[in-house]
Amino acid sequence: MSKQISAIRGMNDIHGLHSNAFSTILLGAEQVLMQYGYQQVRLPIVEKTELFARSIGEVTDIVEKEMYTFADRNGDSLSLRPEGTAGCVRAMIENGLLHNQVQKVFYSGPMFRHERPQKGRYRQFHQFGVEVFGLAGPDIDIELILLSARLWDTLGLDNLELQINSLGSQQARVQYREQLVSYLSQFKDQLDEDSQRRLHTNPLRVLDTKNPAMAEIVAGAPKLIDALDAESKQHFDLVCSALDRLGIEYVINPNLVRGLDYYNRTVFEWVTTELGAQGTVCAGGRYDGLVEQIGGKATPAVGFAMGIERLMALLVDQQKITETPNADLFIVLAGESTLQPGLVMAEMLREALPGKAVVMNCGGGSFKSQFKKADKSGASYALILGDDEVQQQVVTIKSLRQEAEQQTIPWDQLIEFFNNHSKHN
Repeated sequence: MSKQISAIRGMNDIHGLHSNAFSTILLGAEQVLMQYGYQQVRLPIVEKTELFARSIGEVTDIVEKEMYTFADRNGDSLSLRPEGTAGCVRAMIENGLLHNQVQKVFYSGPMFRHERPQKGRYRQFHQFGVEVFGLAGPDIDIELILLSARLWDTLGLDNLELQINSLGSQQARVQYREQLVSYLSQFKDQLDEDSQRRLHTNPLRVLDTKNPAMAEIVAGAPKLIDALDAESKQHFDLVCSALDRLGIEYVINPNLVRGLDYYNRTVFEWVTTELGAQGTVCAGGRYDGLVEQIGGKATPAVGFAMGIERLMALLVDQQKITETPNADLFIVLAGESTLQPGLVMAEMLREALPGKAVVMNCGGGSFKSQFKKADKSGASYALILGDDEVQQQVVTIKSLRQEAEQQTIPWDQLIEFFNNHSKHN
């Protein structure tokens, strides 16, 4: 026997209940986005490495340590996308979609980061991303938060907390960064290894540490929200007052800085305490400088991404998702002459009842074993076709979920029978 080949660590198969949850999230998100007038875009999984180095930042953990990067046959450095925003911005610029236009788009698909796998963090993971280009005001920031809140309602998810902050303008951040480095340098020997490395490369990330030993140091750090420029403060105040008016509960988290260099002004996360350390299920914010940074004309932009695997785990843990039956109708074949009539009957039912899943028994088996398969399929009815039924051109219908007598009806009355049944259920 050949040696079994296993999946790559951190790259998981999704099946059963989790696969149902995955589909439910995508379907729900697409429906909500279309309600708000957003358009779907489809983007490549592989991009030039330079795109991520320029957008995410060369000294970030993602670019330094986590990207799957390789040289193609021409020697060009390419990377599997570690996130979706950079590729979306590249696509908007390259296709001329930003000049004097507003774009509201969404996309979904796999992303890749070589991190240490744990619950809620995988090397191949899936995101649903939403991006808006060409709008600078707080109104669109608010719309994105409302839109995400509506999705949680659509999915029936509980216990999600909205955290928000403002990172101010790029200039305000530069000034704040100097204050922060000065403060953290006093505790240099007490910082953990990651924070010491970030102290001069990406000091705002130190505020985002999950290391409890550094909690006191972080708590005493100067607050970015106190260093905001006047325009950013007004922008943030308008976001907060609108959320108050709309009844969206939130917490201002002064240590919420997001992991990527390109964010400015409004940032937000939806978090839960039910998934352990990986509690952020949706995160985003404004990134007004990124389009220009990647080579386009200056264009305001804002967006967010949701982690499908984490939402999937929440849906399952909160029992908001159930097994979907494989079939509505199951055709049992009990006789040598039944195969071809059974195939014809199954196709006729699928054609006339497109909303019904019709499964015909394949692979033979006894009458008893076929009924076991019918029951396991979740079907409401078994349609029994034996040699006598074929000769008389009738079929016997047995309810699998309710107490009811078996009925035998002519083939040409089958569609009418199930149409009438649908009206009364």
